[in-house]
Amino acid sequence: MSVTRFGVSLDGKLLEALDDYVSENRFANRSRAIRHLIEKFLVEQKWKCDNIVAGALTLVFDHNKTDILRKSSEIQFEYKDFILSTQGFYLNDQNYLQIIAVKGPSRKLTEISEKLISIKGIQHGKLVMSKA
Repeated sequence: MSVTRFGVSLDGKLLEALDDYVSENRFANRSRAIRHLIEKFLVEQKWKCDNIVAGALTLVFDHNKTDILRKSSEIQFEYKDFILSTQGFYLNDQNYLQIIAVKGPSRKLTEISEKLISIKGIQHGKLVMSKA
């Protein structure tokens, strides 16, 4: 259901920044961009309230360093109640992408991601959460 209740006034700099955001993210119009920003804000507020959320954690590392995969598995076992599934892909002869689907209180998912991303040898790691 879509409802229009009021207009919004923005100063020139803020309007210019909004237009840049619309353009950079290829939104159809300002309203869609504003809607996206509000939804993003609400999801982030839920994270802070420690609500139940779902997410995906991505890790990239050198698969030849077997210690990384072992440590990752140990941490995942420690948090098995929050891990939905794990997939791994060989990106090339050296790099491995691991995607871990998670669900639980945002505080716990953040804790899991921080432990995994901090494993020595992780080249890149990121947690993305959304309302469940």
